[in-house]
Amino acid sequence: MSMKRFEGKVAIVTGATRGIGAACAREFAKEGARVVVVGRSVDLGEAVVGDIRRAGGDAIFIQCDVSKKADVDAMIAHTVEHYGTIDIVVNNAGVNHSANFFDTTEEDWDWVIGVDLKGTFLVSQAAARVMVAQHKPGVIVNLSSVMAQLALADQIPYCAAKGGVTQLTKAMALALIPYGIRVNAVAPGPVMTKLMERVVQTPEKISVLMDRLPIGYIASCEQIARVVLFMASDDASYFVGQTVFPDGGRSIQGFPRHMEK
Repeated sequence: MSMKRFEGKVAIVTGATRGIGAACAREFAKEGARVVVVGRSVDLGEAVVGDIRRAGGDAIFIQCDVSKKADVDAMIAHTVEHYGTIDIVVNNAGVNHSANFFDTTEEDWDWVIGVDLKGTFLVSQAAARVMVAQHKPGVIVNLSSVMAQLALADQIPYCAAKGGVTQLTKAMALALIPYGIRVNAVAPGPVMTKLMERVVQTPEKISVLMDRLPIGYIASCEQIARVVLFMASDDASYFVGQTVFPDGGRSIQGFPRHMEK
């Protein structure tokens, strides 16, 4: 029987109570990792842990608001206390806020930047301290977005945060590669999350989205999770500070398809 890719590894996945994060947690567990499911909802987090355990995997849930350093430090300490080490971190926790530019408040800005960008930094820093102290290599994968290089007029904080994640990824990669810690990012296009299911409830909205999506369909959470696992695996050992775009062609689409004719 062949060894699973992450046998014996401990993987922290933030924002793992639903969507891409939950899919990542389940996929890491299938591949032999012991998984720390991190999120704010106890009920949803415990449900993901239950799924993993019923499938024969090993996982725990830790409640944490990644925008708060005290929460992050406690989560990292709990992880080390329970599993003894940290090998992989997936910074998936993220929020979005849609509003007119002039209606976007300071609170909106602080919330999105706090979770998406500051949270990515706080979790990475705390986990990397453990890796360095234990003299062992590690991997950090940040979840960015196609909106790191494109933009939407009604998602100002989100576009700024994800653009920041891309640059943070590069800077952290330079800072941590001397310690054997690889840092990269995955920047998905449209993904069929619960939020996306609500967005595409009308034919008109689906049509608008498809005009921007050359591949012609929306990715599943599992598709994106498999890219994350690849970036965390030894197969991606020569990737340093890179952002990969599993986006169905969204980022290379200059104009909607119907305008190109």
